[in-house]
Amino acid sequence: MTITTRTYLPAPADATTTPLTGLLVEHDADPKHITLSYEQVEALGRDLDALRARVVADLGQQDRDYLYSIIRAQRGFEIAGRGLMYLGFFPPAWLAAVGALSVSKILDNMEIGHNVMHGQYDWMREDTYNSRQFEWDNVCPADQWRHSHNYMHHTFTNILGEDRDIGYGILRMARDQKWNPYYLGNLAYATGLMLVFEWGVMLHDLETENIIAGKRKWHDVKGLVKGMWRKARRQVLKDYVVFPALTGPLFVPTLLGNATANLIRNVWAYSIIFCGHFPSGAQTFTPEECADETRGQWYLRQMLGSANITGGRLFHIMSGNLSHQIEHHLFPDIPAGRYPEMAGEVREICARYGLPYNTGSLSHQLGSTWKKIAKLSLPNFMTRDDNDLVVTVERRKPAAA
Repeated sequence: MTITTRTYLPAPADATTTPLTGLLVEHDADPKHITLSYEQVEALGRDLDALRARVVADLGQQDRDYLYSIIRAQRGFEIAGRGLMYLGFFPPAWLAAVGALSVSKILDNMEIGHNVMHGQYDWMREDTYNSRQFEWDNVCPADQWRHSHNYMHHTFTNILGEDRDIGYGILRMARDQKWNPYYLGNLAYATGLMLVFEWGVMLHDLETENIIAGKRKWHDVKGLVKGMWRKARRQVLKDYVVFPALTGPLFVPTLLGNATANLIRNVWAYSIIFCGHFPSGAQTFTPEECADETRGQWYLRQMLGSANITGGRLFHIMSGNLSHQIEHHLFPDIPAGRYPEMAGEVREICARYGLPYNTGSLSHQLGSTWKKIAKLSLPNFMTRDDNDLVVTVERRKPAAA
């Protein structure tokens, strides 16, 4: 599909502009160069603010009902999974138990935990689902996740050197990251992270690479380690000691079932999250490009640095609606169940300003992401840059005539 892009006049000669080399709207689009004036970027911001305001004004009982319907489903799948474990290693029952428990853990982490801890339901004024008090079925302590994700990632989205979600401190995920031979293992590191993703998320706030480099000391992380130990100990006891022990002689099949459910949850969460952040075209930025951002410029960075995944309603629910990663980055504290209805207008706003809207099937985005991981394991001179779109942004308001 070929995109129709508006033609804009270049920014004034005396204006400060920042070139942003980035992404394809659809995967067979021609290379393009878009120039946005300061006024156009601020108008974009106002359009998105207006969309946000309309949705916030409409929040109410339907959103509360949606959350509680997901909670009931999650609890039902957990009860079914735990109960089926009492049938032991009888293959159909064991597979059904693992499937039910996997769905329960995915819903808990993605459609409930992730979204509640973003503050998407704080307006309900219910302590149980308040972002500051909620705790999830994951080894990562909720308070540490809120810092590394809500604050660090969503404030400094895709800014090299500031957003540690770019590679999680172990992967090379942008051509502007300096290459060294360590990154030849990019594919192996990514596979390992996928299999133990909840543990990688737990360790994220430690900044392990900075500890190894001597930039962080024990006194900097002692409190974090104590919190990790407390939360991880509870999770390990629950999944690998208490629940298996409750099944008596079926301890081993229950232990293996719980471990398998955690593995499935890890692989699924990793896949959805990486497809929303790192497929072909998802853009990274330098701190200089993002200095003194206006609201409109912040919105633009979220759009250019995110990607969506197409699918049906059940797929979106199982992804925590992070299949609408563009909308999530634009509106992280809006209930995620609203993203599907907002997506059409966001896409129309993108088209209005001639901007890309990176979306594709799970298979396409996943293949694109793993291809990027492989290519970035090599020095830049050995691979081609797939980013074809250049967006030039006027960074300051032109002086009045």
